[in-house]
Amino acid sequence: MYPDDLQYTAEHEWVRTPGEHEGAVRIGITHYAQDALGDIVYVSLPEVGESVTAGSTCGELESTKSVSDVYAPVTGEVVARNEALDATPELVNDDPYGGGWLFEVVPAGEVGEGLMDAAAYQASLEG
Repeated sequence: MYPDDLQYTAEHEWVRTPGEHEGAVRIGITHYAQDALGDIVYVSLPEVGESVTAGSTCGELESTKSVSDVYAPVTGEVVARNEALDATPELVNDDPYGGGWLFEVVPAGEVGEGLMDAAAYQASLEG
């Protein structure tokens, strides 16, 4: 359920290295997060060129149940956003690790500080 090739945050974001863009990492939310949110109906993401800071709010996901903040798992510059989510936000529910990715960031430093592997993330959910 939680792919081994990703790193995870306590706020339920994932990070895939590398992303599609040169030097970038791809970011999304976990299956756990999308399941807890319910049907996602609107996605607000940072703009390309915007700087994000690890641990800071950089977007929102609105569902039929609630609105949830998206936190940047790394510090850096946004180089891509998943424009498909503007028309089909439900991709986050349908394919959180694939077509439902959120945005890509070129990190300002090392990726990994404060992130968990799949086993640690799974343990955090069970604990």
